[in-house]
Amino acid sequence: MCDLVARTGRHQQRYEDGRRLVAGCIPFRYRVDETSGDEQKKAVEVLMINSQSGPGLLFPKGGWENDETVEQAAAREAIEEAGVRGDIVQFLGFYDFKSKTHQDACCPEGMCRAAVFALHVKEELASWPEQSTRRRTWLTVPEATSQCRYQWMQEALLTGFSEWHDNWSKSDGGGGGNPV
Repeated sequence: MCDLVARTGRHQQRYEDGRRLVAGCIPFRYRVDETSGDEQKKAVEVLMINSQSGPGLLFPKGGWENDETVEQAAAREAIEEAGVRGDIVQFLGFYDFKSKTHQDACCPEGMCRAAVFALHVKEELASWPEQSTRRRTWLTVPEATSQCRYQWMQEALLTGFSEWHDNWSKSDGGGGGNPV
């Protein structure tokens, strides 16, 4: 049984310019691949979860509420939906999309703006609030791209996460330091 409880309702939801504000993250970790000789190569993997409303995989995301920072909202969604904790290490950008399921009085058109972050996973929880409806899957970036349900999430993965991670890896030399 999970001691954590997911937030519900919209009474503290943030809106701006007719758009619902959401926060999300691309959780990532490193898998060590054995290579020839004594060298080891670190491969990056991202964590995706199943959608509750159809095929394809998603990154954790949800409403950004009035009593939290956008970073706190992204980290909370990672715990609630994917059952992971970690460090927010990079803001990847804002991504606009239309939600078919989240139209309300404050946002009748269903327009949303997502702030997306890279979250370096430090802990996978044995139980989490949405574990009965969510399945976690670790994937390489190409696998995640092909299985991603939404185009805007693919864009966040490719133009946000991958570009940032490639630049960081080159500047750090892939030495495994903190990717901040």
